[in-house]
Order: sequence, then C-alpha cells, then structure tokens
Amino acid sequence: MISGNRWLSKSAVNVVLLIAAVYTLFPLIWLVSAATKDAGNLLGGDVFSLQGFDLAHNLSELTAYQDGIYFRWYGNSLLYAGAGALGCSLVSVAAGYAFDKYRFRGKEKLFALVLLGVLLPSTALSLPLYLLAVETGTVNTYWAVLIPALVNPFGVYLSRIFSAGYIPDEVLEAARIDGAGELRTFWSVGLRMVMPGFVTVFLFQFTAIWNNFFLPLVMLSDKDLYPLSLGLYHWHSNANADPSFYPMVVTGSLLAVTPLIIAFVTLQRHWKAGLTAGSVK
Repeated sequence: MISGNRWLSKSAVNVVLLIAAVYTLFPLIWLVSAATKDAGNLLGGDVFSLQGFDLAHNLSELTAYQDGIYFRWYGNSLLYAGAGALGCSLVSVAAGYAFDKYRFRGKEKLFALVLLGVLLPSTALSLPLYLLAVETGTVNTYWAVLIPALVNPFGVYLSRIFSAGYIPDEVLEAARIDGAGELRTFWSVGLRMVMPGFVTVFLFQFTAIWNNFFLPLVMLSDKDLYPLSLGLYHWHSNANADPSFYPMVVTGSLLAVTPLIIAFVTLQRHWKAGLTAGSVK
C-alpha cells in the first residue's frame, strides 16, 4: 500500500512537471513554427500547419531589408549585452568581495544603500540617467546604454553572498603570506574561486541588457544604434500598416533568442558546487 501511494505521488509530480514544461516551451515552439510561415499563414492562424513553409524567404527578406540593418542591430545587442555584462560582473564581484572580506568605516550603511538600489525599478532611473547623459554629451551614443549597464546593485549583493560562501579567509591569508598584494590576491585567487558567482551575475545581466527596451528607447534616436529589442519594436509598429513586416518580426525574434540559449548552455558548466572543496587543508 505504501509503495502504491509512493508511485501515485511520483506520477502526480511527473504530470505537474510535464505540464509546466509544456507551458514553458509552448511559446518557443510557436515561435519556431511561426518563423517558417509567410504573412498570409501568420495572419490566417495556420501557424502549426505543414503548409506555407517559407523560412528561407523570410531569412532572405530579413537580410536584404535596408541593407541588412537587422544584423547591425544584432551586433549592437551583442556589444551592449556582452561588454555591459562583462564589465558589470567584474564591478559587482569586486564590490561584493570588498564588502565581504574588508572592514572599513560605514561598510554596512553603504551596503544598505546598495540594497536600497535593488528596490528601485530600472524604469524609474531612466529619466535621471537621460539627464546625466545630456550633461555628459553621451545621448544617442553607444555609451548611453553601456555605462548604465555597468552598475547592478543586485549583482553586488549576490557577489557578496558568493564571496562569503566560496572564498575561505584562510586561502586569502595564505596568499598574503606568500607575498601577494591585495589586487593580485583578488585577481588570481578570489576571482577564480568565486567564478560561479561571476557567471551567475554575467548571465543575469546579459539577459537583462539583451531584453532591455526602455533605456535604449529613451537614449537613442539613431536607428543604426538600436539594439534588437528596439529595432523589432519599430518593425512591429509598422506591421499594422504593412503586414509584410510580420514574418520579419517573428523570424527576427527567433534569431534573437539564440545568443541567450547559447550563453546558458555554454556557461552552465561553471555552476558547480564545491569548487573550493579541498582548497583549505
């Protein structure tokens, strides 16, 4: 009787997980199927039919439109997300390491301000950031999107947690005894040991910048500087008057999720517990 109840419990859990997986994957399945359809099948609701396979034509239209401006937007998004996430991860991990390993006056009060920054929505900061960009002359430049991406209060908080859990104080003391300076200790010892935290912050920030829409909308007016999110929105706005934009929007959206999938699949190997196991003897 007990084994029967256990089997029913496992079956119920598996059914719930299956439903959740289908619910999660359905939008991606729809996107893959819709990217192969022309405007008529999209607007007619025949997304999941086997008729009207037109992926090659959609890709050619995407490439040819305005001399391939879509792939310029793609490159802009890679620049914003890649450089911004890398810089933000370094800043966050360094700040979290300092908050965890060093003692200085007003540390906890300063960290409380960092936590306060976590509570502020990014949209509320867009207007102050725009005014600062006006003062510094960086409006409608790459820097207008890149510089705000370098700061992430949640990344600092997360990095402090990882630093406390992954970097034993004894290892840092051993490095200092061997003659390593503070910067060398952080770069060669601390950063390597907290690499799972670095990757976590990188992926969070990469995804946030890649999907960021409001800040580029406020900062940029030159279409050549648009990221994918803003460029696809511009096309979607035109689709109401010209339905031929719909296949390009859907196909472009499918290509837009590819870097996120690659980033998560490639970097997930760094998410391993116990990287410092055995480092203290």
